[in-house]
Amino acid sequence: MQLRPLGSTGLLVTPLGFGAFKIGRNEKVKYPQPYDLPDDATVERLLNGVLDAGIHLIDTAPAYGISEERIGKFLSSRRGEFVLSTKVGERFVNGESSFDFTGPGVRASVTESLRRLRTEVLDIVFVHSNGDDLAIQQQTEVVPTLQKLKHAGYIRAIGFSGKTPAGAEAAIEWADVVMVEYHLHDTSHAEVIASAASRGVGVVVKKGLASGHLPPADAIRFVLSNPHVASVIVGGLSLEHLRINIETVAE
Repeated sequence: MQLRPLGSTGLLVTPLGFGAFKIGRNEKVKYPQPYDLPDDATVERLLNGVLDAGIHLIDTAPAYGISEERIGKFLSSRRGEFVLSTKVGERFVNGESSFDFTGPGVRASVTESLRRLRTEVLDIVFVHSNGDDLAIQQQTEVVPTLQKLKHAGYIRAIGFSGKTPAGAEAAIEWADVVMVEYHLHDTSHAEVIASAASRGVGVVVKKGLASGHLPPADAIRFVLSNPHVASVIVGGLSLEHLRINIETVAE
């Protein structure tokens, strides 16, 4: 897959990214079929297979259970081969989500992510919204705290992963990257995707397959037909399915 520039960040990403949710969490999920968490040996093969197949972007979050820890354990030796994104704001502990957008909470989250991922710098850190997109940006410490952590060299690019077009539009004012939901059944972010690109803000698409409810090939083609999208994040536990998805991108 040909690398694409991620806005003005200086980072290059593949059009297909790997979403590492399923390697860390299987509780309170939106996927149509239940699944067991894979064991360590399976995760090690999967993550290394993702890189070997040519995927250059891996996305995780503290809210994805043990996902960060597993990425650090099995890919730290290959850290220079991929762009790594994680998030702040949401945690998932004992089957429940909690949110913390305070300055101390954000700093602690980044510190813990660096430790779990076994890296000295996080390529991208997104704000993991609880849905109250505007209030998070306007009434909490999360944005200035991330800006300070970026300035200090712990983060290369900062961004917002929200729920609403209004939230993404507001994030364009400060973010290097926005992560938005965009697929065949929901194009509500189409205008803000174009607006972000026009301002040099990178665009990463989440839920491009509508959490597994759309046929992968058609869904991926649709998302990547938008010239303003740098990458679409696709999860899964099957290397065979990922390779088929990569072939779709290459067509």
